[in-house]
Order: sequence, then C-alpha cells, then structure tokens
Amino acid sequence: MSCFVYVLGSRRGRDHRTYVGWTVDLEKRLAQHNAGLGARSTRGRGWSLLYAERFDTRSEAMRREWHIKRDRKFRAMLLAKELD
Repeated sequence: MSCFVYVLGSRRGRDHRTYVGWTVDLEKRLAQHNAGLGARSTRGRGWSLLYAERFDTRSEAMRREWHIKRDRKFRAMLLAKELD
C-alpha cells in the first residue's frame, strides 16, 4: 500500500496558507478537504495540491510529514510558485 505526503495551498485575498498531511488516496483526500470534510483548519477554503511525495510505508510518510510541517521555507517556496 502506497502512502502520500502532500502540501496543499489556499489563497483568499491576501491570506495565503499551506496545509501538510498524509494519505493513502491523494485525490479522495483533496476532495474531502475541498468539501469541508478534512481537518478543521482546512474547512471553508478552496485548496489546490502544491506538492506530493510517495512512500512505501505509513511510518515513512508520517516521518516526512513531520519534517515538512516544520520546514516553513519549503512550504513558502511552494506557495510562491503557485502564485506566479
């Protein structure tokens, strides 16, 4: 079973945000976020996929998620690319 770590981006006026998570079904998870069924912090916003990585195990994906969540420069760079 493949697992994915993903970074979502959202822009509402001048408010730009990113969200990092992991899943086994990337398309379904993005649809859940956009339908307001994802994490509480993602509700009420439109999200687009900025970045994804595939892993063979859940523990690898969760470890990478932990690192990406703490790498604000990486997330800011992804969001800046999306806004161009």
